[in-house]
Amino acid sequence: MSIINPVLPGFHPDPSICRVGDDYYIATSTFQWFPAVRIHHSKDLVHWKLAGYAVTRTSQLDMLGVEDNGGIWAPCLSYHDGTFYMIYTDVKNWTGAAYKDTHNYLITAPSIEGPWSEPIFMNSSGFDPSLFHDTDGRKWFVNMQWDHRMNNHPFNGILLQEYDETQQKLVGPIKNIFKGTDLGLVEGPHLYKKDGYYYLLTAEGGTTWWHAVTLARSEQIDGPYEVLPGNPLCTSRYDDTLELQRAGHGSLVETRNGQWYLAHLCGRPVMPMRKCILGRETALQALDWPENEWPRLAHGTNTPAVEVRDAGLPLVSFEQDSKNPYFNDDFDGDELHLEYNALRAPVDETWATLKEKKGFLRLYGRESLFSRYRTSLVAKRIVNLNTEASCAVDFYPETFQQMAGLTFYYDTTNHHYLYITRGDDGERKLGIITCDAGEHVEYPNAVVTLPKEGTVYLKGVMNGASLQFYYATEKDSWMKIGRPVDATILSDEYKTEVKFTGAFAGIAAQDLTGRKHPADFDWFNMEIVKS
Repeated sequence: MSIINPVLPGFHPDPSICRVGDDYYIATSTFQWFPAVRIHHSKDLVHWKLAGYAVTRTSQLDMLGVEDNGGIWAPCLSYHDGTFYMIYTDVKNWTGAAYKDTHNYLITAPSIEGPWSEPIFMNSSGFDPSLFHDTDGRKWFVNMQWDHRMNNHPFNGILLQEYDETQQKLVGPIKNIFKGTDLGLVEGPHLYKKDGYYYLLTAEGGTTWWHAVTLARSEQIDGPYEVLPGNPLCTSRYDDTLELQRAGHGSLVETRNGQWYLAHLCGRPVMPMRKCILGRETALQALDWPENEWPRLAHGTNTPAVEVRDAGLPLVSFEQDSKNPYFNDDFDGDELHLEYNALRAPVDETWATLKEKKGFLRLYGRESLFSRYRTSLVAKRIVNLNTEASCAVDFYPETFQQMAGLTFYYDTTNHHYLYITRGDDGERKLGIITCDAGEHVEYPNAVVTLPKEGTVYLKGVMNGASLQFYYATEKDSWMKIGRPVDATILSDEYKTEVKFTGAFAGIAAQDLTGRKHPADFDWFNMEIVKS
């Protein structure tokens, strides 16, 4: 059975792949979403399921107020001598001025399920940190260095320093071991050792259309590093017709039978707008890597393939595979499903509870969807461009400042919201709000008066670049509300040079009075629809 890319569709960027025995794990960036550092598990590199998260507590990560696309950047997952190691960057600032405030931490766990430790501070000199366990027992830490000075290139090279596990800190000299190539913007370093060489895998070209995976090697860990002849190892930059664009930021894994694979991010743009609504996704490429020679992509080019040879491992499928978009949650359990994420802080009983009304998720209204602080929103990644999301909600607002409903969400400045509120006439109203690159847009011709009582059913159907909202006051009696809205505002590239996440669909509640008025959601569903 071939590997079909992307193996992790939807918002799953910056993959760090790790093998432990017959188990494979991929950790991906989560930025401002909580819980953080998403981890997937596979037995065969074909089928993947969500195993959990490494960062689940505010003591590990405090993101309250962090700007969009801040938070967790480029985690690195590794395993050595019975312990899992997770390195991650907490980005406090990345836009404006010349500075990036990036703090790098290490946490550990005895198993992939945890418990994950409290963080150990490493450094703040740049982002994309990684930990390498050498065969002589020493551990080495690498990260890109950020240079804020006016006349210097900000991507200033890859720093190497030893990590002392006994002292739990970086020790010894710091050396810039690799300045990158003419592709520019060197970042995302990972170290490997094979056949007497240290291999340094990096990302270059920036995480948009010019992204690439660069490889270099040296007989000494601190260099000098020789670049792969014909570099880059993998890229989409020379062919804008490829299905997988933006290929770059990779990591390597070897199977038990000696086969090597490259995990890398990619994007599948909606054409001809060239907008990646699903964000940056994770793909795998098979490598041919003869002893003492350089590796190459097994299919003979350096461009990413959609269909890739498998590793010949016994196939093990999962009930909830990463590619399965069907998600039906009736909120009958005691805990929220792993697939849900919230913004900047963990879900807790003060604003989201399954205990108040049996079979319902109660959201207490808090701040607006424009807020970077306390939003009552739970959402799931969209993994297919033809996706329907729907919910059922009991909500009785007392003022126009109270709202609840269904959102298709990218970030604070880009989202669509089908919401219930109260009109000046005292009736329940249904309307649509769009935040378009920070501009608040309402649709006066798409306002519906709802019955005074009863459940309201809400639905959004996304077909590529188009999103149509529906509603019903009797189950399955759907009616359109408004005209289709632009789904490309949910993409990385919309009216900006670069962003890093992807589209979500979810449920939300606001109470701008501060009284925390509740909304009770009976269910939330997602599925594929025909284009």
